[in-house]
Formats: sequence, structure tokens, C-alpha cells
Amino acid sequence: MYGPLKIFSGRSHPVLTQEICALVGIEPGRVSLYSFADGENYVQIDENVRGADVFVIQPTSPPANDNLMELLIMLDAFKRSSARRVTAVLPYYGYARQDRKDKPRVPITSKLVADLITAAGADRVLTLDLHASQIQGFFNIPVDHLFAAPVIVKYLKTLDLQELTIVSPDAGGVERARAYAKRLGAALAIIDKRRVAANRTEVMHIIGEVEGRNVFIVDDIIDTAGTLIHSAEALAKEGAKSIQASCTHAVLSGPAIQRINESTLDCVIATNSMPTADKELECSKLKTLSIAELLAEAIKRIHNEDSVSSLFEM
Repeated sequence: MYGPLKIFSGRSHPVLTQEICALVGIEPGRVSLYSFADGENYVQIDENVRGADVFVIQPTSPPANDNLMELLIMLDAFKRSSARRVTAVLPYYGYARQDRKDKPRVPITSKLVADLITAAGADRVLTLDLHASQIQGFFNIPVDHLFAAPVIVKYLKTLDLQELTIVSPDAGGVERARAYAKRLGAALAIIDKRRVAANRTEVMHIIGEVEGRNVFIVDDIIDTAGTLIHSAEALAKEGAKSIQASCTHAVLSGPAIQRINESTLDCVIATNSMPTADKELECSKLKTLSIAELLAEAIKRIHNEDSVSSLFEM
């Protein structure tokens, strides 16, 4: 048996940790976190964790390197403080898009990050909507991979959209879009695109019926929103009645918010896998759904050694 359940937060997303702790029914663990003048991170755990079952919540969202380094230091601190088990909870797993060698002489950085997390002292990982599911295999420790689909689909059902078509913005997202379409009893469409440069894509064809229909684009990450906007423009040209979109991870870097505000999109739904409060103030079309209940339930089941398989369903 593991000791008491303790949940700690890095500085990446303390608001999400507060939500999760309220649902679990415990106070967030006490820890001192700050940076020295030269940028080095400092961690000190301010309570006894010997024999405890510790969960460290830290999405590696922007600034990715700072948040990743802080996570590694926290994991090391808990391991050296004799925690019985340490679980790294990463609602957003940074570097997930660098998951293969698609050009000569490039690294597989998501594998490197997996090795770093394991070496720092994590006994298991809890994450959400990895960019590529095979990243689970980069770890030599157990990985619980959850999906945000139940949260987003539940909200979509409240909208009661008629003549709905779920759209995958690329071939890689077809499985995700098909799962949404099946749950909502909707049609499915796929956008055939070509990536012409980093963060730049070009829409070639739309496979499926979108004319006169309410379309909903489903993606895992919206970064600069270039792909999303090109997809929306192509769907509008094909005669879509209304265009909405969703993502699990609203990175929204660079010109993303301006692009969304000026686009034909009616709404963009995201989860709070990373902080979005400031982004919502700038982007009137952005609506955030909370994944706190999903993560809280997973944490409770892992701690109690119960099955979490039902939470894996898309």
C-alpha cells in the first residue's frame, strides 16, 4: 500500500491544481518555488512526503523549457525526500510534435524528454491527448493516456447542432475525428493538406460533404492557428453553413489570437490543459472547458489501485 495521497503543483498551472485538489478533497501540497537572478530554478518541499503517493501537476506549456526544467527538479526533490511513488501529471506534454526523424540529422526530442522525466524520478506518467499515441512507448514506466473527447463531446451535445459534420484538419487526426462523429451521430470529412514549411500548410482537397452543413473542426493542438484558419477558409469556400473548432491544447502562440479573431470561425473550444485566462480576454471566440474532473478521477483511481481503463475511451 502507498502512503497518503499528496498533490503538488509547479508554477505552470496552479489554478488547475487548485481545481483538482478541491474535487479530490485535499489541500495542495506545500512547496517553495522560485528562480534565482540568473534564471536557475529552486525547489524546496515544505512538508513531509516520506512514504507518500505524490502527484506533481506541471504541463510543459510555454515557456516550455522553464516549466520542463522545474518539473525535473521537483521530481528529483520528491525522490530524494523518500516519496513512495511519484507520478508526473502532464496535461500538456511539450515537445510531443518532435516524435520522429522526418529529416536527416534531427533528434527525437519527445523521446529525450521521456528519458529525462524517468531519470529525474517519475515512477509513472499521467497525460492527456498526446500528439502521437506512440509516445507512450518512449517511456519505460507506466503511462496513463487520457482523452479530452468526453469533455468536449458532452459540451457539443448541449449545442444540439443539426446537420453536423466533424472535420479532421489532416489525415493524422482522422481517428480522433471519427470518434467524435460516432459519439455525436455526425458525418465525417477530411482535409487533405500539404505542409510547405514549419507552421505553414496548404489545403489541397476536402473529402466529405460540408456544403450547407454545420462543420466542427477537431484537432489536438492549436499553435499559430495557420492550419486552422486555412481549414476554415477552405470549408467556407465549399459552402459550410457555420464553422466551429476545438482543440485540447490551446498553445496559441504568435499571431494565433489575431488570426482567430479575424477569421470566419464562430467559436473555438479548448480545454484548460494549460492556462487560458489571459487568452480568453484577448480572444472573444475562445471558450475553455475544464479537464479538472477527468484528471481528479484518474488521480483517485491510480491512488486507490482501481481501474482507469474507462477513462481512456475517446
